[in-house]
Amino acid sequence: MELKVNKHVTMKEYPSESKPIERMFTRGVNSLNNNEIIAILINSGTRTKTALQLATEILSNKSLNELKEITPEELKQKDGIGDVKAARIVAAMELAKRLKNEKIEESPYISCPQDVVDLVMEDMKTYDREHFKAILLNTKNKVLGIETISIGNLNSSLAHPREIYKNAIKRSAASIILIHNHPSGDPEPSREDIYLTKELIKVSEILKIKIFDHVIIGNGRYFSMKENNIF
Repeated sequence: MELKVNKHVTMKEYPSESKPIERMFTRGVNSLNNNEIIAILINSGTRTKTALQLATEILSNKSLNELKEITPEELKQKDGIGDVKAARIVAAMELAKRLKNEKIEESPYISCPQDVVDLVMEDMKTYDREHFKAILLNTKNKVLGIETISIGNLNSSLAHPREIYKNAIKRSAASIILIHNHPSGDPEPSREDIYLTKELIKVSEILKIKIFDHVIIGNGRYFSMKENNIF
């Protein structure tokens, strides 16, 4: 149903099914699309447009990456966007950039298998089942995140390339390091471990997301396939 507006519309005056703030609290912020998040920043519309309509116009020909570089002056060229609305949007974009830079600065840097071991050993040596994970790295080998791919026995069905690379692609990872643990405490790779790694390397060559290593964690010990020239 189209919302007819003939006055200055605030977010509180939206019909309940259209309230981004209300849905954020009841369903979580992930339930909102980009337009709705920008609408929350804008907060109120004009006599002829809702905040959501203004947000939609702002994003109509810009990606979020492009919006990060927008200036207050550019925003104010949009009908209905004044100093305050422009300032809120630019400030939010600046916070996003600072958060990204802060995360990169604080992230550990991986230069050798021991760095991987220092990052995951304490947790993974205590697991009573095999956990298969991937460390996602940026172009400078700083950690973007550690993704759990599967829990159970390590085999091709549980370590499917789709699951391994899905988040790597989503987070624009330049490379990944595969890791899994052996609950027995012995980190020596099995034939299946080696076969799976070589199959995943084939996929990595197609996707251009390099596999730097596959590190197996035991009880206080580790095995690096790269270090042992397995690939």
